[in-house]
Order: sequence, then C-alpha cells, then structure tokens
Amino acid sequence: MLLHDWFGFVAVAMLVTLTPGPGVIMALSNSVAYGPRRAMLGSVGNACGLLVISTATSAGLGVILQASATAFLLLKVLGASYLIYLGIKQWKSRSSAFDTLDQPGRRVLTNHRLLFNGTIVALTNPKAILFFAAFLPQFIRPGSDSHTQLGILVLTFAACSVLSHLFYVILAQVLRRTLAAPNRVRLLNRLFGASFVALGTSLFTVQAKVA
Repeated sequence: MLLHDWFGFVAVAMLVTLTPGPGVIMALSNSVAYGPRRAMLGSVGNACGLLVISTATSAGLGVILQASATAFLLLKVLGASYLIYLGIKQWKSRSSAFDTLDQPGRRVLTNHRLLFNGTIVALTNPKAILFFAAFLPQFIRPGSDSHTQLGILVLTFAACSVLSHLFYVILAQVLRRTLAAPNRVRLLNRLFGASFVALGTSLFTVQAKVA
C-alpha cells in the first residue's frame, strides 16, 4: 500500500468517524455521566466491535447479509432494538448525569459494562457492515498482499474511531459546567435519549443494497 493511499484512507475515515452516529452519541453520553477516562472504555469497546465487523465483512459477511434478507433483517432489528432500549432508559432518567462524576460509589455501570455496551453498539449496527463492505475494497490494491493491506486499513479505521470519540469526550467536558445546570439536566437526558431512539429507529430504513 502506497503512503498517499493510506493518508487518503485516514482522511476519509476521520470524516466518517466524526460524523455523529451511535458511537458518537454513546461517547458523549458516557463522558457526561462517567467522566472522560471511563467514557473512553466504551469507545475502546466500540473500536473492538468495529474490528470484528470489518474483519467479518472482509470474510464475506457483507455479501451474505446483502444476499440474505432474513440475516439482514435480524441484525437490523437487534441493532435498532438495543439503541431504542438505551434511549428509553436515558429518557426516563430523573437524576443528573453529573451526579456520578465525583461520587465513584454511585456509578451505575462497571468498566466491563462500558466496554460491553460500546462493543454491542458497533456489532449491532448494520450500517457499519454495509459501509465496510463497500468502503474497504476501494483502498485495496490488486496484485499485492490483500490480507496485509486489509489489516492496516482495519486497524487504522479503529484508531480513527477512538480519536474521534476522544474529541467528543473532551468537548463534552469543556461544556460540562453549562450542561450540568439543574434546569438543563432533564433536557440533557431527554436529548441523549431521543438521539438514541432516533438512531435506532433509523436503522429500520437501512436497505440491504449499497450504492
């Protein structure tokens, strides 16, 4: 793989990962609720999920899902349902997300749970599978070691995902004092909740064909 090809991939990958989606909403929500360090655990889990998806896609999973309406529908329903569940839970929350930042004993989610949630958000998003199926082949040069190239691209994309989440996590902390105002607590919970529900609902509109 040529260096300028890799830089081109990095540019596109950063643009894609910085675009708000399930992972970004999760990073923002976790940053507000648990602080930047613990929020990045969810982002690392999300990156691990992306590694699994991209690897599976390279092995033909993307093609299978495009060919099998049943398999695609199953993954789509699972992903949408999980995001909607997270959204409803966040919407119904009556406490301030900032209450747990300075009181470790009251934190609801364990580190393992944050990692798990991040991984599941990535694994149950059919948009990611279809994206990798159409995106990765664009940067593979024929006649070379495709497995090595694929490995580089997959790891690069996962790193870009973590960096983009770090940006949002820091942004949430910069705005922490403003967002922590009592009269904004309920609005903030509902904003995150509605975002998750909207993203989950949008998955039902994803089609099996990639343009």
